[in-house]
Amino acid sequence: MSTKRINGIHLEKMIKNGLAFLQQHEEEVNRLNVFPVPDGDTGTNMVLTLGNGVRFAKSGEDAGAYLRSLSDGMLLGARGNSGVILSQFFRGFAVEMARCPVIGPGELRNGLIRGYRTAYEAVVHPVEGTILSVTREGIEHIRSQITRNSSIESILSMYIAEMRKTLSFTPEMLSVLKEAGVVDSGAYGIILIFEGMLKCLYGEVIDPVERPQAPSETPLIDLSLFNENSEFSDGYCTEFILQRLVNSRYQQEFNRDNFISELRFFGNSIAVVVDGMRVKVHIHTLYPSKVIAFAQQYGEFLTFKMENMQVQHNEHDRIIGTKKAHKPLAVIAVVNGEGMRSLFESFGCDIVIDGGTTMNTSSAEFLEAFDHVDADAVVILPNNPNIILAANQAVQLSKRRDITVIESRSVAQGYFAMAMDIPDSGDVKYRISQMQSGIENIATVSQTVASRGYSYHEISCRKGDEIALLDGEIVSVGSDYAKTIADTLSAIPDIDDKETCVVFRGANVPAEREEELYELLSARYPLMDFEFINGGQEIYHWIIGIA
Repeated sequence: MSTKRINGIHLEKMIKNGLAFLQQHEEEVNRLNVFPVPDGDTGTNMVLTLGNGVRFAKSGEDAGAYLRSLSDGMLLGARGNSGVILSQFFRGFAVEMARCPVIGPGELRNGLIRGYRTAYEAVVHPVEGTILSVTREGIEHIRSQITRNSSIESILSMYIAEMRKTLSFTPEMLSVLKEAGVVDSGAYGIILIFEGMLKCLYGEVIDPVERPQAPSETPLIDLSLFNENSEFSDGYCTEFILQRLVNSRYQQEFNRDNFISELRFFGNSIAVVVDGMRVKVHIHTLYPSKVIAFAQQYGEFLTFKMENMQVQHNEHDRIIGTKKAHKPLAVIAVVNGEGMRSLFESFGCDIVIDGGTTMNTSSAEFLEAFDHVDADAVVILPNNPNIILAANQAVQLSKRRDITVIESRSVAQGYFAMAMDIPDSGDVKYRISQMQSGIENIATVSQTVASRGYSYHEISCRKGDEIALLDGEIVSVGSDYAKTIADTLSAIPDIDDKETCVVFRGANVPAEREEELYELLSARYPLMDFEFINGGQEIYHWIIGIA
């Protein structure tokens, strides 16, 4: 075949085929993860991110419009570092294709270039030997070979071939990959997506893998919570797609900025997306009839949704038992385990998001959390290095300037950040600086069982071995969990100067083991203060913070 142009319909089929091919190899990508801990696997994060984009995308012949909606869904659903970088790659691609109803050779080349550049810009400290490297070198090595007569198949074939060459060199670029004897998992994942897209052009349709959907835990809203005696202050969440019409009954001059300015008289939380003669609108308003009348000057509604936010607000208040007052500073934290949730709530966290076992928090979950806090400023504690990018991306998407991401890389760091907070202080900047100082010089030891074999430098383990990590790096391997912890603590350079040790016990660890571990550690470090907490986390048997 020799395809010279693809429109939105073709592109949608290609993307879905790419997702299905990635799904088929999801566990293979997961197994390439360097560390033998099932903490937000790369393949799963990429599948969920692209899958959310596919569900969000709007079908149509306009390739640029399809890519914009796909990108919006990916940005909201991005999970983990690999998912965020993947979403940024497609965001760049979508921006370049914004005015391209049809994609030809030149447009595809420019889109792939814009894609990798946008991904690089999204990462504070880009690391070579990753998804960034393969997307950059993949197109830079072939861009001069692409002409107006090139077929889409030939471009993708060359692109994939170059990406695979770079993939084979990722162990040389990143020593941790070389020691583990693997290639980069995120880089392999994006290659699989493009291979699936190319297969679609050659007529090979891949069946999607059905993922089990967990039943919704959200109860039906109790409509009795809004009655004749209720107050009404939250208004209606109103969303619609307006089809502008050329009939003389309707105004023909339409300007997005002027349209938004007029809507501000009726409400807030306004978002307006213009797609040709269609306008998608989101607004929170007390007066939906005025919004409807204003919009109908330009056309008629294709879709319309209106929800009473006061009912939702009252339901939320019923669930949490009290109405939260306005605060100078609100804190959002990501944890896993009921013990952890209770602990962070007792510290004063306004929203505690469940980080899950292998499910990293998405940007959309942070955006939803922002809507449920009423504060002058907001602090996010990701408590996981694989969630920091999604948190930062959510801040960018929200457009709020009052949100600070304190880059806590473990729940132990988050614990000490909260411990340093001064809730009674009216100085928000000082409180944030205190919380920031709380994560500094905190050593985190995590202990669990290896989920796969691993070898790096002088450390190697087999599946089922007890392993302990210091700040994310495996330090000790053995058959005795307590000894691996003790050996890892001794590897902390200034351990003798540390004064506090907080130990979080995991969900599947018997309570009596706390005494066993305390006796061992207190004998080695008699001057250290120990605190044991039932964290209930599911991945790590023990998480230990040393300060």
